[in-house]
Amino acid sequence: MSIEVGSKLQGKVTGITNFGAFVELPEGITGLVHISEVADNYVKDINEHLKVGDEVEVKVINVEKDGKIGLSIKKAKEREVKEYKPRQARPQRQNRDNRGDQRGGAVKENFEQKMSRFLKDSEERLTSLKRNTESKRGGRGARRG
Repeated sequence: MSIEVGSKLQGKVTGITNFGAFVELPEGITGLVHISEVADNYVKDINEHLKVGDEVEVKVINVEKDGKIGLSIKKAKEREVKEYKPRQARPQRQNRDNRGDQRGGAVKENFEQKMSRFLKDSEERLTSLKRNTESKRGGRGARRG
């Protein structure tokens, strides 16, 4: 039985280090489960999850040319991947800009026209804002009693 990427196997934990656990696979081959592949959440101490002699199901995630085998416990536990269903496209709105109707529909504007419209709208908003806030704070025209 050869070890292939993607296959799920039963193994026995033979050693634990601070960076992962060594798992003996069938036929006496040993692979490494990196600490990041032990559980779905963050693993600070691998000893909280595994101990020597534990039987674990692992998935082969890589086999390097020099014979090193990368294993994953969390990927062996993954649920079936849901089938991808593309979303249905939403119909496009005709006029996304509220001012589209005032200008007679979608009009192509160059940068200068957009900038001048922006400045005009901005000035109108600022004067309106100033008018409303000055009267509430007792600005220029307000009398003090």
